[in-house]
Amino acid sequence: MAGTQVFVWPVRVYYEDTDAGGIVYYANYLKFMERARTEWLRNYGIDLRQLAAQERMMFVVRSAKLDFLQPAHLGDALDVSVEVLRRRPASVTLRQQVTSSGEVLCTGEVQLACVESLSMRPCPLPPFTQEGESAQ
Repeated sequence: MAGTQVFVWPVRVYYEDTDAGGIVYYANYLKFMERARTEWLRNYGIDLRQLAAQERMMFVVRSAKLDFLQPAHLGDALDVSVEVLRRRPASVTLRQQVTSSGEVLCTGEVQLACVESLSMRPCPLPPFTQEGESAQ
């Protein structure tokens, strides 16, 4: 998975995403990144609801580090990217960026762990592959 193409998901900034000044509230960048990660997994055929119900597995955020570089504003069209930095047997570390018109607004590094849903103990990642790509 490391070295795969960057996945990009579009997001629009709504009123509910902003503070009183019309600027995106800092915690909402995490929500934008979460949406992009969910769609990234869906792109690999992984439905989080099915994963939990049928496989008794789920992803949890182990760590998240964000750098806020420029503000996003009400009405902005954003692109939120997901790129694999490292894949281990039970975790994956992702680089994420939020951009607007090619300008980087926020960067993040998020580590996800795959856990068994009842015990919360680590378990192997499900296979993620797209056509023509091999799992690593």
